[in-house]
Amino acid sequence: MPSVTAKLTPPTPSGIDLPGVDELLSAAVDAVGGAPREGQQQMVRAVRDSLVKGRHLAVQAGTGTGKSLAYLVPSIRHAIANDTTVVISTATIALQRQLVDRDLPRLAEALKPVLGRKPTFAILKGRRNYLCLHRLSGPDPVDDADQLFDPFAISAMGRHVKRLHEWSSDTDTGDRDELVPGVPDSAWRQVSVTARECLGVSRCPVGTDCFAERARHEAGRADIVVTNHALLAIDALENSTILPEHDVVVVDEAHDLVDRVTGVATAELTSAMVATAARRCGKLIDQAVADRLEEASEGLDMVLTDAPLGRWESTLPAPVAGALTAVRDATSACRTGLGPERKEDPDHATSRKLALALLDEVNETSARLLAAFVEEDPAKRYDVVWLAEQGPDASRGRVLRVAPLSVGGLLRERLFGPRTVVLTSATLTLGGSFDALARQWGLPAEKPKPEGAELKDGKEEVDPIADADVPKWSGLDVGSPFQHERAGILYVAKHLPTPGRDGLPKAYLDEIAELVTAAEGGTLGLFSSMRAAKQATEALRPRLEQPILCQGDDSTGLLVKRFAEDDATCLFGTLSLWQGVDVPGRSLRLVLIDRIPFPRPDDPLVSARQRAVDSRGGNGFLTVSATHAALLLAQGAGRLLRGMDDRGVVAILDPRLATARYGGFLRASLPPFWPTTDPEVVRAALRRLATKPS
Repeated sequence: MPSVTAKLTPPTPSGIDLPGVDELLSAAVDAVGGAPREGQQQMVRAVRDSLVKGRHLAVQAGTGTGKSLAYLVPSIRHAIANDTTVVISTATIALQRQLVDRDLPRLAEALKPVLGRKPTFAILKGRRNYLCLHRLSGPDPVDDADQLFDPFAISAMGRHVKRLHEWSSDTDTGDRDELVPGVPDSAWRQVSVTARECLGVSRCPVGTDCFAERARHEAGRADIVVTNHALLAIDALENSTILPEHDVVVVDEAHDLVDRVTGVATAELTSAMVATAARRCGKLIDQAVADRLEEASEGLDMVLTDAPLGRWESTLPAPVAGALTAVRDATSACRTGLGPERKEDPDHATSRKLALALLDEVNETSARLLAAFVEEDPAKRYDVVWLAEQGPDASRGRVLRVAPLSVGGLLRERLFGPRTVVLTSATLTLGGSFDALARQWGLPAEKPKPEGAELKDGKEEVDPIADADVPKWSGLDVGSPFQHERAGILYVAKHLPTPGRDGLPKAYLDEIAELVTAAEGGTLGLFSSMRAAKQATEALRPRLEQPILCQGDDSTGLLVKRFAEDDATCLFGTLSLWQGVDVPGRSLRLVLIDRIPFPRPDDPLVSARQRAVDSRGGNGFLTVSATHAALLLAQGAGRLLRGMDDRGVVAILDPRLATARYGGFLRASLPPFWPTTDPEVVRAALRRLATKPS
């Protein structure tokens, strides 16, 4: 990763006109050896208008549009013209690296001659992603309950931490992603801190050398700051000043925004967390007060063992409410026992800060759980509460989780309220409309105006009765350079039985075998569960000549690399492959999807959200489950065409896509491939593709 560059001073003098976005885009495209693309040009102008008018924008831009350049060019121009910073938020590490390692360096060089200076950029992550030099040099013991009494685990931990000590002398950034190979989370936790655990730059003895502070400082001087949805959510929802001051956010991979924000806003509580908080207090407070918290952790463990698993709809079970009250009160007592912050040696200050951080987390989560049922109507509650096992074998005990019923209100107030937001992805229109995702973002339904009604006397017409507090936004689909109906086939296996819960039926395995044989490999199998992916792999390896790789056999990155290098190889897997595979060319000519990827019906958050929609007179299934499925289907189908010369088939084995009432909504969310339900037609097409010369 290139070193972060800082903004040159002085900034572009006011009064000097900057080139327009069309000229800047042309310079950028010429520099990278590209060609003008209509969708890209349309998008760059729409983003420019959004930033000028301060109006939110959602842009669907299909693969091959060049959307990164289309939002980076007007963002850079806005940052330089206004001497400000524009934040670019992504969902995946892969896109962050693409932007910082490839797109932004090339774009900065291309625009330097026409802008008069080189645009600057930085990447910023959460504090936990950076090595903490003070924690690294501190005396803190292993702080993981699972390893306290396991000498082998402690020995392994020591080796990892020793390696981190050695790496700390070589790294310029302290960024965990630059450590190859990596270390387990349990080891990284010993040498990093959360924002709550940090002493602060002024009190830390190595604060002037802090990697996280250095990254924040560089970000504050850059035109463009690349971050992730989680950090964006923390900055917005928790009123933290993590990101530099900014008035514009571009959310790439915006289809993932709600899930990432929900993850940040979800809290959990275990008896082990409470016990660890008690240990962290250690000798810092009166032993009787610490013992009280230890006893509260034991009480919580006992009541959770006997409590019903799943979502709690009506109220907290009385024993759990009592245990949570004891935890809340005991953490408050421990916090009081720690006393006010005072001047002390750094090691003592660190121990106090680590204890205080976990005490506050446990206390706040306990209080949130206790308050979750104050509202009697479940559809009006802010939070959803459920109890789950930790891990598949339940060996790690149980965990209480609390998550927001909706994040739309939070996003509307904290993200869309203070700044202009551009949201973009290859998949934003579901069922042919932006409205499904707009509702999740907290935006009103889009109301298209009659053609020619946007401007009156050269000015934008204002609705006199519009709610001034409702964010104004517009949606734009710039299409795709691919001719989907000529490059791909959508095959729905209408003749197959409806999928059940007992694994893949024999008819499905036979259908997969026939399709893979016709294609002679080159198949990406996207399965709704890891169980189904492994079942298909084990059943078909002896039957087929083509090699089959299965997710979990090796790292996903290496499996995708092997798949891309051999056009006879197949790759079967689950969720991360639905969105994370970019393999252009003959190596991927068949995308196979076993069933419509509805969320599990017993998922606590999904079921609560569906019920809330139903209670308001809506269709909870379509609004929640079908929207989730449509998004994943569109992402999965989008794996097929990654280059202009690609050809292939998307085969969906679930007949409900053709027969169910909601099938039309799901099909309208997919690219406009040529459709068929005839197995002979699709097998013949695959045979032609297999024999076509490279």
